[in-house]
Parts: sequence; structure tokens; C-alpha cells
Amino acid sequence: MNSGTAKPQGSSLSEVIKQLETSPDGLSQEEAQNRLKQYGYNELEDKKVNTLMMLLSYFWGPMPWMIEAAIILCALVQDWVDFGIICFLLIGNAAIGFTEEKSAGDAVAALKAQLARQATAKRDGQWKTVLARELVPGDVIRIKIGDVLPADLKLFDCDPLTIDQAALTGESLPVTRETGDLVYSGSILKKGQAEAVVTSTGVNTFFGKTAKLVTEAESTDHLQETVLKLSDYLIIINIILVAIILLVRVHDGDNFVQVLKYCLVLTVASIPLATPTVLAVTMAIGAQLLAKKNALVTRLAAIDELAGVDMLCSDKTGTLTLNQLSLGDPWTLANVDPEEMLLSAALASSSEDHDPIDMTIINGLKNPDQLQNYQITHFIPFDPVRKRTEAEIISHDGTTFKTSKGAPQVILELSPNKEAIAPQVNAQIDALAQRGYRALGVARTNIEGEWEFLGILSLFDPPRPDSQITIENARKLGVPLKMITGDQVAIAKETCHQLGLGQNVIDANIFRETPASQMSQLAREIKYADGFGQVFPEDKFHIVESLQKQGYIVAMTGDGVNDAPALKQSSAGIAVSGATDAARAAADIVLLTPGLSVIIDAIKLSRQIFLRMQSYCVYRVVETVRILFFVTIAILVYGSYPVTVVMLVLLALINDGSMVTIAYDNTKIPKQPQRWNLTFILSFATFLGLVGVIETFLLYYYTEIYLKLSHEMVQTLIYLHLAVGGMMTIYVTRVQGPFWSVPPAKTMLMATGLSVAISTILGWFGILMAPVGFWWTLASWGYAFVWFLIFDWLKLWLYRLLNKKKVVMLGQRYLRIWKQFSGD
Repeated sequence: MNSGTAKPQGSSLSEVIKQLETSPDGLSQEEAQNRLKQYGYNELEDKKVNTLMMLLSYFWGPMPWMIEAAIILCALVQDWVDFGIICFLLIGNAAIGFTEEKSAGDAVAALKAQLARQATAKRDGQWKTVLARELVPGDVIRIKIGDVLPADLKLFDCDPLTIDQAALTGESLPVTRETGDLVYSGSILKKGQAEAVVTSTGVNTFFGKTAKLVTEAESTDHLQETVLKLSDYLIIINIILVAIILLVRVHDGDNFVQVLKYCLVLTVASIPLATPTVLAVTMAIGAQLLAKKNALVTRLAAIDELAGVDMLCSDKTGTLTLNQLSLGDPWTLANVDPEEMLLSAALASSSEDHDPIDMTIINGLKNPDQLQNYQITHFIPFDPVRKRTEAEIISHDGTTFKTSKGAPQVILELSPNKEAIAPQVNAQIDALAQRGYRALGVARTNIEGEWEFLGILSLFDPPRPDSQITIENARKLGVPLKMITGDQVAIAKETCHQLGLGQNVIDANIFRETPASQMSQLAREIKYADGFGQVFPEDKFHIVESLQKQGYIVAMTGDGVNDAPALKQSSAGIAVSGATDAARAAADIVLLTPGLSVIIDAIKLSRQIFLRMQSYCVYRVVETVRILFFVTIAILVYGSYPVTVVMLVLLALINDGSMVTIAYDNTKIPKQPQRWNLTFILSFATFLGLVGVIETFLLYYYTEIYLKLSHEMVQTLIYLHLAVGGMMTIYVTRVQGPFWSVPPAKTMLMATGLSVAISTILGWFGILMAPVGFWWTLASWGYAFVWFLIFDWLKLWLYRLLNKKKVVMLGQRYLRIWKQFSGD
């Protein structure tokens, strides 16, 4: 299907309208539908991976190669039982991974679909809200500040616009575009508003033509980095021990192919194959749970980042406050009628875009119908640089004049007698600010065309009812909040007082006045500030960056285009309800309901997910160390294989398969931010793993050497112990307190119970191995349970020990040695 095309990039506006067969009144709905069928949707086609290719990818890579090599070796020695079981392992792993990856991908796609951008288009002569993907060449649309341009556009008659097209061209500064200029899809409107005609859509936009045809790799998050380092640790241990087994057994005369097959299967059984699946499932489930709370996750890794967030920076208006303004008592200069000043402010407002300030002023008129006596011939909307609106007016008697409203100091500058009235104006601004009111100056031109300052309107935006509770809950979770606002410092202080925050509010002008030699002192002030006033967009970015450089993991909330840089820079960018397209595009999480209370839920959930992932990683290291070292020692000391290839395959298949359900496990909610501590995980898990080696070796020695049971029966007992003991290990590592302190989730309990039940039946009745009967099965269970209690006691002792500073320092030294060894 073709996408919209734009031939006339260098053509004049009239030529473009003619070639597109449209007009300033736009298209009819019927014509728009016909063009939609002709050109297709206004979107870049997702590069969807072929389902079959996705499935086949699970048979390609280092780990699948090891399994496939073992299959080939089984075929060469005609070991068809092992051949079938290992084939089942390979196919089973591929099926589980494929199913979960597709499910996770579908979940994220469904969530993102709810964030579909919209546009205001003129259809059948009426302005209508339509999905941006349904725009077609020839559509006439309206764009306003904060919008991400939905297509390539030719501008109608308008005041100069400021466009940020850095994402397309790499230009560091915004550019100015005027009537008749072409503006590109994906750019952000930073200043002004305009009407424009759509010239190109879909892949024929400037953005579409230059977009790469491959998916950009996502930045690696802390969780992925940790899992990769853990995998490296286990792989290196595996390579060393497997190489020792291979050399010793071949030297002693064993068949090279048989030994190699055993080593490959041992590697498969000990390396954490299920880790990517567990990670994907856990994150996807977390995203779905947050979606039920009206928080859409657009980057799954943000859930993990939230677990470590220890600083929350929040925009004020509409986030901590209701953004439902009310008018206070007006203040006017002498001989100025308050109602006349309010009328002048209303004339300098626009109802079309439903701006909260404009609507509050218009609704404040005693007689709104009087606006019908005036014709607005030209309107300049508010923007962050100009900081005022302006309107050219013709009254019913033919008189022409201008009105303006905006920041009082800016409006004051328009007046020729500003020096004379400045003291009383500034005194009134300060008085209003002390009470938490926002001040708006109002001016009007006289007969000579000179501006006259009329007075000040006061506006108050009360805090949200839940904001103070949310801030207190965040503080209890170890996440202090810093308020960021463009309002004056006095207003910011009053709002902080009402929210229960401190009064240490910094004037953001200091960021532009501080010399480079004093930046370290400025960083300290940022660290200890409770809020920031008179903030510019670049200041928000600087605040987030400064806190990150001081070691904080920062979450940032915002709703406007001026928040986008800080949202992108933060570890977890959160676009609040009603955010602009630019803010949503830069954010990792989008809130669909007003306020911040859902962020508390997100932080709590992310910390629970963190604990689940950490307990799985510890479990995986413990079991890998136990299996690898035990098998290696048994082979080197007694010259026999303590478990068969089939048993190793079954361990990998049954135990790892049940571990996916840890994503549903119950956990306590930590009271402090959580960060990945590789020193702790490696030290803690390796110690428990080595204790597990002693535990398993004692069983092997007692049954093989002391009781002299048949070797086949001993292998079954060892398999049964590794299977049952492995499942008990996860119940040790899943909580930091005693194993009974947090009940496990029913889903996990059922999955692990089914896993040990299958292994018990296999060992009891001798399926694929020698039978051991009821009493030896019961004895194996009893032995595993005794050691389960010992493991739980050791875990508690280790937690107390590893919390001591001296041991942590030793662990860090060990980690540095390990990094040098692994080349990290």
C-alpha cells in the first residue's frame, strides 16, 4: 500500500493546495476516507519479526549450539534415549521462550496502542479530533505549542513559529518557520500556533525517508547488566570445571565423544537458560499490573529503574496541584474599573484551545455575552519566551485597540510610566506570592496606541487532595520529592508549605549566574533543596543531571514540552495525565489519571519485582555452583559420573521450567530503594552453593562408598536430591527473613510442587533411571528438608554478617579481582 506523498516541497502554498486538490477548509470526511484507502495510514510500518523466524531464533546462539552439539553426539554414539530427551529439552526451551516473548511483546504493544496520538483536523468545514494515523495529504490541521507534528506540513498564514527538529536534523537550537514554510513530521512545536495543510504522510515524510529500517537497540538497564555479569561468572566457572573433567576423563581412557557429550549437557544444565524468559515474564506482568492502575509502561526496563529511584522531581502545576484555577480579588491602579480590567484580560484570551488560565478569566466575567461586541482580528498565544498573550481588537463602534495579559513584570515593561507605578505593582505581586497566588498583569492600549498598565489578576491553583499524602508515602519509601515550577520563588515556597515540604526553595536564576568554579557548591545546594522556582526547561534538565552525577537514581514527572528533556534524561521519566505528545514521547511511564498517587504503587511494585529477580539470581548461582563443583569433585575423586546425561537434562527442563512462576511470587515491600549489589549476590550465593556441594557430596559418599549401593541407584538418589533440594533452595532465597515469614504465591507453590512431584515419581518408580522405592525416596526427602532448615539458618547468619562494613569491603575487593579476571 502506498503512503502519502509530497511532491511540492519547494512549491508555493497556493501551488501545494492546488496540487493536493484541497482548500483552507480542508477535506470532506468522505474524501478523507477515500484518500486513506489510497495512501494508507500515516505511520511508519513496524518492522515485525516473522513469527517463524522468531521461533527459529531460539535454535540459534551459543546455548542452543551446545544443546544441538549434544544431540549430534548422541546420534553418533546411537544413544537414542538421550537423543530424544535432549531434543525435547531444546524444543521445550524454544517453545517456552517463544511463547513468553511473544506474550510480553503483545502486552507492550497493546499498552502503547492506548497512547495513540491525536490531531485536530478540519473535516466537512468543522474542526474535529482525529487519530494522527488517519491524516491524509490535503488535510488541514491545527497545531499548537507542545505538539509533535504528525506529518509533513505547509504552514498557512501565521506568526513565526519556533520548531525543535533536533531529532531529525541534529540541530542543537530550534529553528524559526513562517507562512508557506514546510515543517516536518516528528518535530516539536516550541512556540506559537498555526493552521497547516498536510503534504506528506507515512514513509514519504522527511522523517520516514530518513528513518533507519532497523530497530534501534535499547540501552542496557541495570538489571540486564547484572544478569549478564552473573551469566559470565557462571560460564567461566563452567568452562574451567568442564575442561578439567574433559581432560581427566579422556586421560583415564574414557571415550572422547561420550565425555564431550556429558560435558555439553552439564553445561546446559548449569547455565541459567531460563533467565531471559523469567526476566521478560516478570517485567510484562508488572506492566500489566500497572496498566490496571492507569499507568502505561512504554519501556519495560523503567520498572526495574523505579525500584532504585531515591529522588523524585515533580512538576507543580497539574501534578501536585489541581490545575483548576480560581480568580482572587483583582487589584487595579487608580481610576481603573476592575470589571473593565477583567474584560481586557478576557479579550486577550482564547477559548478555542481550552487553556486553563484563559478559561478561568473568561468564565470570571459577570456577563460573558459582552465579548460578542468585540472582534479579535489577530491573536498571539502565550509562549514560555514571550510570557504574555496579545490580541488586536475592533469594538462594535469601530474602535481598534490591543490588550495583553501575562507575567506582571513583562506587562509592566510595556507601560511608558513603568518607573512610577513599579513600586506599588511589585508590592502587590509580592503580597500575592506570599499567599500562594499567581499574578497576571493586564494592559490595554489607549487612543494614542500606548500601552497602559491596568492592574493585576490573582489566580490560585490549590494542591491536589492526595498530594501531601503521596509526598509523605514517598518519603516513607526513602524517596524524597523536590518540587520544580516556573512560578516565582515566593509562590513555590507557599506551595511547598501547603504540601508539607521544606522551605528551602532555590531561585533557578542561580543556575545561569553561577561561575564554573562554583558548580560543586551549586550541586550541594541542588541536593539539599526542597524545591526550585522560576525554572526554565534547561534548568529542569540540569537539576536531574546534577542529582544523577551525585549518585541518585532520579525519577522525573512532567506534562509539557518543556519537561521533555528532563524526562528523557531521568532514569524513569513519568508523563502525567494530560501530558503533551512531546512529554509522552520522552517518558517511560504515562499516567492516565491525575495526580501522583499511582507512582507510589509503581515504586512498591517495582521493588517487589526487584526482589523476585534477585531471589531468582541467587537461586541460580547456588544451584549452578552446587551441580558443577559436586559433579567435578565426584568425577575427579572417584572416577565415576554421579548423575547421568538424562538426569542433567531433566534437571534443566523440570526445575528451570517451574522458575518462570517466580514472577507471581509474594514479597514484602522494601522500605528503602533497591539496587543491584553484585558483590552481595556473588558472595552470598557462592557460599550457599559450596555448602550445597558438601551436602550433596555427603549423600553421595554415604550411599556409594559407605553403604555400597549400586551405582545406578546412587545416581537416582543424587538426581532426586538435586531436584528436590533445588526447589527447596528457592524457598530459602526468596525472602530475607525466615522461610515462613512471607507465604509463597499459589501459582509458584503449585509449579514447584508439580516439579518435585514429577522428579519424585521418576526416582521412586525408576522412569528413565533406576528405581529407589518408597523408603529411599522418603529418606531423600527427609535429608533434603533437614538441609533446607540448615540453609535457612545459614542465610539469616549470612545476611547479618554481610551487612558488616568490613565484609562488604572484602567483597568489593573480590569483585574488583573478578572484574580484572573476566575482562569487564
